[in-house]
Amino acid sequence: MIIHKTFSKTDLIEIIIDLNLPIVYSHQDNKKDLQSKFKKCLGEDLQFSKNFYKIENKDGLINYLENQNPKKILTIKEKQDVMKICKKIIQYCKSNYDITITDYLTQRDIIDDMDYIKQFGDIPSVRRCCRLMNLDVKCGGLIFKPLISPQVQKLLDEKKKTKEIKTYSMTIRHATDAQPIILHFD
Repeated sequence: MIIHKTFSKTDLIEIIIDLNLPIVYSHQDNKKDLQSKFKKCLGEDLQFSKNFYKIENKDGLINYLENQNPKKILTIKEKQDVMKICKKIIQYCKSNYDITITDYLTQRDIIDDMDYIKQFGDIPSVRRCCRLMNLDVKCGGLIFKPLISPQVQKLLDEKKKTKEIKTYSMTIRHATDAQPIILHFD
């Protein structure tokens, strides 16, 4: 088995952790060391629980590792093009959605660019563009929802959870002769 070159050392470590594979690794291990450990592990009997990768058996894991990493579908050149489009759209949004200040000629050009980049929702700039463009009233009510992989969505949910501020309050009312004391916790 040959692991596809688009998988980085970090990607392989994430797979080990998320799938709870019986692989002992060190952060000093390089990608080649991890690949050999994966080969040894795949010779054993493995049990898979529900996971983000939707891998249910050993053959599914082998197939996943032999194919291109779904998180890295863009080449460096393509990612630069997507980032360039994002910069243009963010400039449009920051200029109060005034198309005359940007390089765009029509509103349709902006919508076409948004339809192209929203498929790369793992990139933070794309998510920002979608969020800003959803506030534009000139788009005729179109909602741009970025496509986000389950792994990135998990990270975003964890980040959101850590940012939540929980406040506890208590209301005290003094009793009168007719009413008992009531404590409300919100």
